[in-house]
Amino acid sequence: MTGSINRQWILAARPAGMVGPEHFTLREKPVPAPGQGEVLVRTRLLSLDPANRAWMSPAPTYRAPVMPGDVMHGFALGEVVQSNAPDVSVGDLVEGMLGWQDYAVMKATEVARRDARYRPEALMGVLGITGLTAYYGLREVGRPKPGETVLVSAAAGAVGSFAGQIAKIEGCRVVGTAGGPEKCAWLTQELGFDAAIDYKSADLRAALKDACPRGIDIYFDNTGGAVLQAALFQMNTGGRIVCCGNLSQYNAEKPGPGPMGVPGLLVVKRLRMEGFIVMDYFATRPQAEATLAKWVEEGRLKAQEDIVEGLENAPAALAGMFAGRNRGKLLVRVA
Repeated sequence: MTGSINRQWILAARPAGMVGPEHFTLREKPVPAPGQGEVLVRTRLLSLDPANRAWMSPAPTYRAPVMPGDVMHGFALGEVVQSNAPDVSVGDLVEGMLGWQDYAVMKATEVARRDARYRPEALMGVLGITGLTAYYGLREVGRPKPGETVLVSAAAGAVGSFAGQIAKIEGCRVVGTAGGPEKCAWLTQELGFDAAIDYKSADLRAALKDACPRGIDIYFDNTGGAVLQAALFQMNTGGRIVCCGNLSQYNAEKPGPGPMGVPGLLVVKRLRMEGFIVMDYFATRPQAEATLAKWVEEGRLKAQEDIVEGLENAPAALAGMFAGRNRGKLLVRVA
């Protein structure tokens, strides 16, 4: 170990609206010692994701909510510095729910070893949960066919940027929504999207008609809200809506109403609207990671990482994400 202090970000109070640094308290504790069957992991990279905000709600999601006074939940990559487990060695790179802290004691069964041949940033982005979410959401839930039109919301974000590129690899016409002309230009000029819509300035319904003249076959929904509402009316018969996230509602003090046209449009257009959790597909994770790595190596899939230096900056970085300040995968380099 390189230090005897474990810094921890504690959830001080549940946000009622937009999350900010005022909802967290930095605490220092001694570095814990692992027990039998446990490992001590030093956090290297912490993933910041829209789901972090959902976990602060008192309502359970696919995992138990963070309680005030608890270490903030967070998915991270770290290095094993002590091991009392036969199948995990000191020096191994592992991922798991390490939380917002310098060190975490974990059961060996709660972490997964990662391949140190790859960049740590890639292991947390395109080759990790983020890339896999885009891969499985599009291919297993959306089931694209060449020539179809795919719309991706929050397309300049981590999952959205990968989902759009994968749709292009599958031979689709791809349209993304993003906030601001700079992000829209990045989508079309750097990532190969066919069109991009600035949801902040455009009449969404009219913009979607212009960008998707043959309608929408697959909508990869990261936001819910206004984009979902507009997309529903542009969906083609037999279209698929991949429900990945609800970014527009995570910080809402009062959740907005559900979209108009449900269930009417679902019935008339025979639409399939399906949510998913990436872990549901982990039986084929090695094959999916190999495919993603091959696309990166071939230059067909570009990975953008937005790195914030220092655990002390995690709360401000999370707030910045919801303000639209990041592009691509947002990570905090802890060690």
